[in-house]
Amino acid sequence: MGFESRRPGVGERCFVSPVIERVIEETSAKIADPELAWLFGNCFPNTLDTTITFTADDGSGKPDTFVITGDIDAMWLRDSTNQVWPYLPYAKECGKLRELLRGLIRRQAACVLIDPYANGFYRTTEKTSPWKSDHTTMKPGVHERKYELDSLAAVLRLAAGYYEATQDAAPFDEHFLRALGVILETIRHEQLGSSEQPYPLHYSFQRTTQSTTETLALEGMGNPFRRTGMSRSPFRPSDDAAIFQYLVPANAMAAVNLLKTGLMLEKLELGPQLANAAVKVAAEISSAIHQHALVQHPAHGKVFAYEIDGYSSYHLMDDANLPNLLSLPYLGFCGTTDVPYQNTRRFCLSGDNPYFAKGPGCPEGALSGPHIGQSWVWPLGIITQAITSTDDDEIRTCLRRLKQTHAGTGFIHEAFRVDNPQRYTRDWFAWANTFFGELILHLSQTRPHLLTCHL
Repeated sequence: MGFESRRPGVGERCFVSPVIERVIEETSAKIADPELAWLFGNCFPNTLDTTITFTADDGSGKPDTFVITGDIDAMWLRDSTNQVWPYLPYAKECGKLRELLRGLIRRQAACVLIDPYANGFYRTTEKTSPWKSDHTTMKPGVHERKYELDSLAAVLRLAAGYYEATQDAAPFDEHFLRALGVILETIRHEQLGSSEQPYPLHYSFQRTTQSTTETLALEGMGNPFRRTGMSRSPFRPSDDAAIFQYLVPANAMAAVNLLKTGLMLEKLELGPQLANAAVKVAAEISSAIHQHALVQHPAHGKVFAYEIDGYSSYHLMDDANLPNLLSLPYLGFCGTTDVPYQNTRRFCLSGDNPYFAKGPGCPEGALSGPHIGQSWVWPLGIITQAITSTDDDEIRTCLRRLKQTHAGTGFIHEAFRVDNPQRYTRDWFAWANTFFGELILHLSQTRPHLLTCHL
């Protein structure tokens, strides 16, 4: 393999940041393994290279940034935050990046104001969704309307993360505050139990499909749920329907970023009522997770459930899509050494998790999920395992597996067959590419010795 760059030519790239180009060059020089360095050079800038539509002035004097997922011409709130997240540390010194991120914060807020229950959006309202026949309230500009709590948490994560990285208050205007009000109203409304929900429901969803993961039971409400203090998430970050609608990782992500957003507003002396509400709801959700979602496993001790319903039922599993249980320290919800997390981690990375897959293409095993099937390992899960690990050998194994399963493409895929890594899904999945870049940067800063030898 010649390791020639798989990036578009300079003139064909959607967005170029001199600072990011410098980071690629400097970091690549620290990586001894040529194939790993090649993967990093291809993957880290993939979001900027291929998925960005940036406008410096949207007609109101403000920037606008639209970020597609890759091979799907739509913007997911979750994916777009994750795709740009590794660039945030460099925004303070790069004005172009700051403008890009301001534009995305503004675009995400606009999407929330269209419909806080939608997960994917188009750049304009002219495009017709392939899901227009779904039995829900589809609005112009919406690609898909699967309500996922982590979508709203992702909007908060980007806003708070941007301010933390730059101390720039420019994006946090009335437009953003209106969207934040809608986010808080939605999260608080979905703290109601199913028996408390007013009829007609604020949100219901059904799809004509043969797959149970693509639709909700009980006329689109989903399985019953009783008030706990957590907030309902009918769909998972995989876009699959939840079994029990209090999705624990999504609630953990929401709690962390509601608190950060509330503290940010307090510091900026903006929206005091919104700030107070955000901090209050964050505390309610965090308390409810510790009260209701920690359960006793016969082999692993006290672990976090993946989903609960408030009626004492819970689902023990983990899915490779973030937010997941494996990612709780990465999300900032707990520490890597916390006992419940360590117990949960052992469970997630064992055969007791129904979505932990082993095979010739991944003999050590890794997270899969129901979205594609138990036999399809997701690199997102392998990257999460590495970025939350404190064990050098485990991290090396993850890096080796990522290096060995790109099927000669030089990019990270959505999933690969555990028995044949040459079979994979999605040639162009920008989130996985950028997340891999984030892992390499994390290691270069925290465990640089792992990059100084061949895998």
